[in-house]
Amino acid sequence: MHLARGRVAPVTVSLGAGLLLGLVGPIAGKWDNPACVAVSIVFSSGWPWACYALLVGYFRRSKIESALLASLGLAIGVVTYYVFKDLNPTIPAGLESATSVPDGMESNSFNKAQILVWGMAAFVFGAPVGLMGNVARTPGIGGLPFRLLVPLTAFFEATQRLSVEADSQGPVFAVTWNVTRVAACVVAVALVGHTVWSWRVRRSRADGRTEAAAPARRP
Repeated sequence: MHLARGRVAPVTVSLGAGLLLGLVGPIAGKWDNPACVAVSIVFSSGWPWACYALLVGYFRRSKIESALLASLGLAIGVVTYYVFKDLNPTIPAGLESATSVPDGMESNSFNKAQILVWGMAAFVFGAPVGLMGNVARTPGIGGLPFRLLVPLTAFFEATQRLSVEADSQGPVFAVTWNVTRVAACVVAVALVGHTVWSWRVRRSRADGRTEAAAPARRP
């Protein structure tokens, strides 16, 4: 019973987090204040989804569970994202009533093609990212490239979005992605610094044990 409960809890948390991931972006997009707009921009982009899959894999010891839960969680998140947006379409500025919503944005007009395509893509790509998260548990230099995956992805996506969309999206968009780039750099430097520091600590301890054992070996 205890073993079964110990397996059910992490599965529930992982899939529940995927559900919440799919809701954050579209719910925040319902408000037009800068903070909510920034949250909607971030959680409607790609890197938080990659971060979710990586963290799911990181916190599971089993590689099979890492891959499966990351895939299922991402698929649940994607389906939730599109279903919520279809059930609660955002009315463009200047339209005052639901009767003025343009064709194609009516409630219950599900975009089944998007749900199917992106849901399948999330399921397929969730497995390798979850496995990368599991490998990121490896201490030291071996796991560092996998731990750097999310900040590098965030930096690359922010740079691309700024170069392509910044001029047409307004100041909140530009500020959000510039902050994302800075945060990604800070996290990357912190991860590298922590890895180097941990390596030096382990090496110092190993040298200390070697020196302590040396007198005992002398005749």
